[in-house]
Amino acid sequence: MFGFYRVAAAVPALALADPAENARRCAELTAQAHQNGAALVVFPECALTGYTCADLFDSSTLQDAAVDGLHAYCAATSTYDIITAIGLPLLANGRLYNCAVVTRRGEILGVVPKSFLPVYREFYEPRWFESGADIRNRTIRIGKIADVPFGVDLLFETDDWSFGIELCEDLWNVIPPSSAQALAGATVLLNLSASHELVAKSEYRRQLVTGQSARCIAAYVYASSGVGESTTDLVFGGHAMIAENGAILAQNTRFQREADLLCADIDCARLAAIRRTESSFAANQEPVVRRIAVGPVAGVSSENLQRRIDPAPFVPSDPIQRETRCQEIFSIQSAGLARRLSHTGCKRLVIGVSGGLDSTLAILVAHRTLEQLKLPAENLIAVTMPGFGTSSRTYDNAVELCNGLRADLREIDITAACRQHFRDIGHDPDVHDVTYENVQARERTQLLMDIANREGALVVGTGDLSEIALGWCTYNGDHMSMYAVNTSVPKTLIQYVICWEADRESAETAATLRDILDTPISPELLPPDPDGEIAQRTEDVIGPYALHDFFLYHAQKYGASPDKIQMLASHAFAGRYENADIAKWLAVFFRRFFSQQFKRSCMPDGPKVGGISLSPRGDWRMPSDARATAWQEPSS
Repeated sequence: MFGFYRVAAAVPALALADPAENARRCAELTAQAHQNGAALVVFPECALTGYTCADLFDSSTLQDAAVDGLHAYCAATSTYDIITAIGLPLLANGRLYNCAVVTRRGEILGVVPKSFLPVYREFYEPRWFESGADIRNRTIRIGKIADVPFGVDLLFETDDWSFGIELCEDLWNVIPPSSAQALAGATVLLNLSASHELVAKSEYRRQLVTGQSARCIAAYVYASSGVGESTTDLVFGGHAMIAENGAILAQNTRFQREADLLCADIDCARLAAIRRTESSFAANQEPVVRRIAVGPVAGVSSENLQRRIDPAPFVPSDPIQRETRCQEIFSIQSAGLARRLSHTGCKRLVIGVSGGLDSTLAILVAHRTLEQLKLPAENLIAVTMPGFGTSSRTYDNAVELCNGLRADLREIDITAACRQHFRDIGHDPDVHDVTYENVQARERTQLLMDIANREGALVVGTGDLSEIALGWCTYNGDHMSMYAVNTSVPKTLIQYVICWEADRESAETAATLRDILDTPISPELLPPDPDGEIAQRTEDVIGPYALHDFFLYHAQKYGASPDKIQMLASHAFAGRYENADIAKWLAVFFRRFFSQQFKRSCMPDGPKVGGISLSPRGDWRMPSDARATAWQEPSS
């Protein structure tokens, strides 16, 4: 099942102050959630009575009817293997509490009272309810059912994940109860709410939900009262949301007249892994809680997964967010390079330009860095080094780009030097093997280093995160530099950063940049085809970068297994790549990722720009001799 579970937020069509009818309607929604394969469903605050009953809450008639309604709901849902959280007022020791009741198969598992009662502006909850913030290690009688666990210290545990509960205002408090629940191990947080509508309130409410899910590294399921509430002074919209670690997975349309059920598939395994590897959870004292066993729940099979899997996890799909991301990356890269220049006292930069994506981004960053340091554009020494595989297209683009940026363009043809080197080592130049290719890469790096020494400059590395992950670089060739600005920018994102910068350049430079974006990715170490076109295409050899970046993200971000990555990719790239092709390139990814670690162990300095980096000094410490067997054999 890979850790996926379906959860639901239900907004019933409320019959105000009629618990019997509300119990029936909630049971119908529970049946619908059960049929949809949900493991859990959350109802609004006071779902069995309505939140706007006001002084009717003090009526024993409504209180008793609410309890009767709960029993009727339990009876109606006793055959459903689904966890439910439903709201109603309950008496305990002569005090009335605003509660969430957890049920499964008709059994009441526990009751959580609301901790923080609003008493400002339009809110008067303490008029009817008591705060349950101090209730721990207590039980409650509900009708004829005695000794039901009762308190804010309850945590409900399935065999694979656990959940905690808070009610409406609890989330708005400075320290929500869900924070402690998360520290105690809850990866799913539920909120039964009755939040009325005001202009712009829904957006703030959404920010609270997504923010708390991010802070707690949890899934957050939120269900609020709908339009059936009293509209004497307020209107309720029935807002339902399901968030996971800061992102909204599903959100309904508010102000619906009919009952509404919102479902989404959450990834509990991913949440647990991120907590272990990317948070300071362990640094906090674990709260004392009572753990209520819920039992096993069914996960979501890969065939029935109802969740969008982003095929480009490094690239924001929203154009505005993407533009902001590109600007931020460019700023981090140039700031890092500027700091290195100011520290070393160097005034010049040296870059090998090929007319490809990586060197293009590097030269743009270098150009911006010199601008920031108020140094002449000519202090950027751009060296084009045509060899056996250089095409006229990439050569022309490199020259035009450097001229457009007013760089100090120098050209050194490396073919004669490489032929001499072939003679020196006894290599047949007609044998186009790895030696043939790497001689060229190392010759270029030697030239750049020597020019930098002669000019008192720094060599700027161009290799990107995707190439570093795959080891697609020549050891002590293009693998090496004095500062590598692209070191944590994946290939799928580089093109967007270049495109963003193109919009800020002159028309001529922008046209060159767009042609570079359209050029096939190639190291150009093999001769062109008979028509003079690029013959060596990187993605034909090692596989599509779109897939490799996807593999890298899920493997490194939260340690997903190869089987899970294969399943996710089959959803993300459905209709684009066949499953057999995904499996083929996934095997290539892990083989290269493990075998090429020795290159990452001595990679040069470079700025981290996103959530993933492979620097041996930061994010990724891996032995160079680790075997990939467990990642390449099918799971049992």
